Amino acid sequence: MKGTVLVIDDEKDLIELVRYNLGKEGLDVIAAADGESGLAIAGRHAPDLVVLDLMLPGMDGLDVCRRLRGEHATARLPILMLTAKAAESDRIVGLELGADDYLAKPFSPRELVARVKALLRRAAPPEEATAVHRCGELLVDVGRHEVAWRGRPVSLTATEFRVLVFLAARRGRVLSRTEIIDGALGRDVAVIDRTIDVHVTSLRKKLGSGGDLLETIRGFGYKFRVAPPPAAPSAPTSRRARPSRPPDPNER
Repeated sequence: MKGTVLVIDDEKDLIELVRYNLGKEGLDVIAAADGESGLAIAGRHAPDLVVLDLMLPGMDGLDVCRRLRGEHATARLPILMLTAKAAESDRIVGLELGADDYLAKPFSPRELVARVKALLRRAAPPEEATAVHRCGELLVDVGRHEVAWRGRPVSLTATEFRVLVFLAARRGRVLSRTEIIDGALGRDVAVIDRTIDVHVTSLRKKLGSGGDLLETIRGFGYKFRVAPPPAAPSAPTSRRARPSRPPDPNER
């Protein structure tokens, strides 16, 4: 496997651990010790993936994640977030800001390598790379990795794009969260059911009114609608008939 991984962490020993283990897989590793320099390196070197520590001096990892997602050049960059906090709420916050996966410290090098390789595979073009999915005013072009709603481009992360493609390709089918995780993200990715909820919520937000195409099946999962939901009928406008006025004898 080839590619460049940017590690943003202030622990030198951890950086060397990541560099050694990813290097054995053929990956190049560049590093930054704080958020500001990490953002600058990401802009200059265009890495294939970022391993981002949550607890950083100065700008924390959540702010770095937000900034990466806010820049066009790095909006789709896969992000693996590292943190010593194991609470589910901390994971959810990172995912809501656009992180693609989460790994709690301390972690095994083998798990780190597996997560990185899985994210890099997910960032590659999905199967059926020439497929184009259309539903009403939503266009999902798999080959070009582009999404548009009503002609307006929609910027998605690599994970959000894969989830949308997986649902759109199975339009009308009710899919469980487990099916979406296995089919869109891969069986080798350790994620929780709530992860899918976070990604679908983000998709709905980015698609605006097009988010109604993603239907929640309570207690089970999601379904991509076969057709856009009907627009709400507009209230009829009542107009009073204007009374006719008698002719003016002075008018010619």
